[in-house]
Amino acid sequence: MLAAGAVVAVIVLMASGSGDDSPDDKPSASASSSPRPTLSLPTELPSRLPSRLPSELPSQFPTELPSEFPSGLESLIPSFAADEVPYYMLRAGDCFDTDDLQPGQAAKRSCGTPHDAEVVRVAELEGDYTTDAALKKAASDLCDKSLTSKAADQPEGTVRGMLVQYPDPAGYRLGIDNVACSLAADTGGTRKLTAPLT
Repeated sequence: MLAAGAVVAVIVLMASGSGDDSPDDKPSASASSSPRPTLSLPTELPSRLPSRLPSELPSQFPTELPSEFPSGLESLIPSFAADEVPYYMLRAGDCFDTDDLQPGQAAKRSCGTPHDAEVVRVAELEGDYTTDAALKKAASDLCDKSLTSKAADQPEGTVRGMLVQYPDPAGYRLGIDNVACSLAADTGGTRKLTAPLT
């Protein structure tokens, strides 16, 4: 209530000072016999500060935190393992292993050791795609020519599959637009590549 009164007083002061702006009617700097309202602010700090914390603070904090992310987000968040990355962080020439349980993740490997696949090209999706089928077709179209050409250059029997990794519709809406175009030793099998692609 006191604060509202101070605001009103300031407004009144401002309103009373705004009249006719003729030079003859302005008050002079000398002492005047008419009373003027004054506004004073306290100059001292309070002598006592609270000595106790409020008693309404929680006595216990939660001991259990969520241990899992909502489903579908795992592929968007990089793993803490040094060799595991989301597929969209792969670059051309990277060799990696895949995991059927984590389709959006790739475990980077040295190209001189056994590995599942090698990235031939990373492309970017452009356009509006709202379904998985539309994204899959667009990603496949981006990869088709470069994968077919690179596969033809490999020794016979080396490459038996093509792997196209692309975002799902939710990831695409978030701005993930990379497509990893890779050649694999075997899709769904046990064969591995043992050297970089030629």
